[in-house]
Amino acid sequence: MINVGICGLGFMGMIHYLAYQKVRGAKVKAICEKIPERLAGDWRSIKGNFGPRGKKMNLAGIATYSELEKMLADPNIDMVDICLPPCAHAETAIAALKAGKHVLCEKPIALAVDDARRMVKTANQAGKMLMIAHVLPFFAAYRFALNTIQSKKYGRFLGGNFTRVISDPLWLKDFYDPNGCGGPMVDLHIHDAHFIRLICGMPKAVHSVGRMRGRVAEYFNTQFLCSDPSLVVTATSGVINQQGRPFTNGYEIHLQRATLLFESWTQTPVTVLTDDGRVRRPKFTSGTDETDDFAAELTEATKAVATGKPSKLLDGQLALDALILGQKQTESIVKRRPVRV
Repeated sequence: MINVGICGLGFMGMIHYLAYQKVRGAKVKAICEKIPERLAGDWRSIKGNFGPRGKKMNLAGIATYSELEKMLADPNIDMVDICLPPCAHAETAIAALKAGKHVLCEKPIALAVDDARRMVKTANQAGKMLMIAHVLPFFAAYRFALNTIQSKKYGRFLGGNFTRVISDPLWLKDFYDPNGCGGPMVDLHIHDAHFIRLICGMPKAVHSVGRMRGRVAEYFNTQFLCSDPSLVVTATSGVINQQGRPFTNGYEIHLQRATLLFESWTQTPVTVLTDDGRVRRPKFTSGTDETDDFAAELTEATKAVATGKPSKLLDGQLALDALILGQKQTESIVKRRPVRV
């Protein structure tokens, strides 16, 4: 049994707590949170842009801490699950790793590339796992795309376009703060940057055009220039001003003998167009609860700690590469030219 300590009881901390109830081989043994009511089990103030709202919870049998140092000193904790704002990821993860704990940290790995590198270096020095909770590959539509690409069922990957756009998140006061949430590049597009890195390797360069809001990119389009010049990989992400479409994400992926389509806003299900003219819409067996995909992610992390075999999907270096891609895209927008990675 892997004993977990959750650090941070915001919306994502609550989602992780609920998802752990479905994970075999893991148990939440401790929670660290500074808001007293939440630590006492009153989660009614917690809400997000999907999933359930918070309610009163029975935390009997779970150790509660208001100070990180005390939870890290708990010998019963094997893995610390960090669900804090991005600005706190680096120092919290480094402290946990130095305390001898494995770490699962919410995305993005950090706000600054140098901080992310320190996290990876500390994990290597401590001999502990640093896993970053990029959940996208565990969502059914993206899991299907990843498995299809890697299996080469329809031939090799030729490229594709990835989209992730939201209306202005007025409920997130520090969304555009480069030292808070970090803006659309690291809070939103980082999902697709991570997925593109996963399927393409590290691109050689990026060419982004877009508009800035202060020091962060607000809306942008990127062409990823890969080692294979025949790959055509692009992404569009950012914020629109109208509240009528709160969120959309999707892809059009090109393979030698098929095209994969998915789009959430228009409710286009995963669709496979094959070169014989057929249109197929695969059925998925994922559960009905929105925490199921997070449970799959947490199961992956738990398995990695239990077996000692690192997860390729949650790899810290992979998450660092995604952050580097975001940094280079912002640089490309500002300089108005392609930038080498």
